[in-house]
Amino acid sequence: MSATPGRIFLSRIVGQAVYDPAGDQVGKLRDVVVAVRSATQRPRVLGIVVEVLGRRRVFLPITRVTSLDSGQIITTGVLNVRRFEQRSTETLAIHELLDRTVTLPDGSPGTVYDLAMEQDPRRDWYISNVAVQAIGKRFGRRGPHQVLEWDEVKGLTSAESSQGATHLLATMDEMRAADVANALRDLAPKRRMEVVSELDDERLADVLEELPEKYQVEILGVLDPGRAVDVLTEMDPDDAADLLGELPPATAEQLLAQMEPEDAEDVRRLLSYEERTAGGMMTTEPVVLPADATIAEALARIRNSDLIPALASLVYVCRSPLETPTGKFLGIVHFQALLREPPSTLVGAIVDNDIDWPRPTASLEHVANLLAAYNMVALPVVDENAHLLGAVTIDDVLDHLLPEGWRESDPDNAEVVARG
Repeated sequence: MSATPGRIFLSRIVGQAVYDPAGDQVGKLRDVVVAVRSATQRPRVLGIVVEVLGRRRVFLPITRVTSLDSGQIITTGVLNVRRFEQRSTETLAIHELLDRTVTLPDGSPGTVYDLAMEQDPRRDWYISNVAVQAIGKRFGRRGPHQVLEWDEVKGLTSAESSQGATHLLATMDEMRAADVANALRDLAPKRRMEVVSELDDERLADVLEELPEKYQVEILGVLDPGRAVDVLTEMDPDDAADLLGELPPATAEQLLAQMEPEDAEDVRRLLSYEERTAGGMMTTEPVVLPADATIAEALARIRNSDLIPALASLVYVCRSPLETPTGKFLGIVHFQALLREPPSTLVGAIVDNDIDWPRPTASLEHVANLLAAYNMVALPVVDENAHLLGAVTIDDVLDHLLPEGWRESDPDNAEVVARG
């Protein structure tokens, strides 16, 4: 798509870095805030939403943006650090207008996939053009693309217009699950479910793990039970157990009954422990290897990109069976130890097992003390017969140590500047 001088398509700047005058990055552009007045009057651009350190989103007036050239957004350096709260008169161009079903000049339907903004002679910015794709008359066929003036398209000002999420999700493709979760929190419930409905099960599971409990329960409660089960199965067992623990017991039991028996067994076992104990925090899927596995095999296992860094930090060496609860637990091997030995060395030859590992009933404080005392980011959890039950990672410990609602709070030392 070609761009006329002064015209900037939003798809080219969303996700781009925002810099201060010294060239230091202060965040990333996540949305453009506009005031939609009518179907004939071009919406005025009020500012941009910038995601800064800590995933907090703040508002930056467009008057404080000095350059949007070449995808680099330069600001005056003055940033409002208060969390952005959308006003009733404001519209988020990316999150609320993309994927809107509209009516084209010839009366046919189309879908918005991009918007363009332009600066007028007075240096005010407006949404000038709407990029749409006509909906083909034949099933599965897409119609032609068109770039139209704002007032040539009908349906952009109606909150009741049909809206999907395909193009919005395209702007989120490169975002981490935690950042997508942060974006979902800022959406209205209806729009949030429109986005959720188009996420695949694995991506939704990753995002759910990063959301506060109230949003997890809201989303799971709206999903079709069959899909809810699929998403729970994609989640780590400890996260699935935490989520099911927030649901009414009858609902949780109904979902567990539809899960595969092996998956349900792991979750039920975790639900049997108190929340703030090692058993209540552990995952049942650490990296477990037999003593005769080689270091090369161990390194191959922890290279798995699906493993969080804390789980990839240790290999747990056990006798058969290797599924938790395992046979006798022989010890751990830290990934740094794996890097120091020849690839053909057996992991059983370099295990460490000189710590009194926590039992599933160990308190949160006891687990935190062990992690701190031994400078570790994960710990095995064993029963009285030295069988490995799972592993507790530092992220789960912090999740319980931090104040309730920490995912939604701003840092205490944030300076508050009044929004104009």
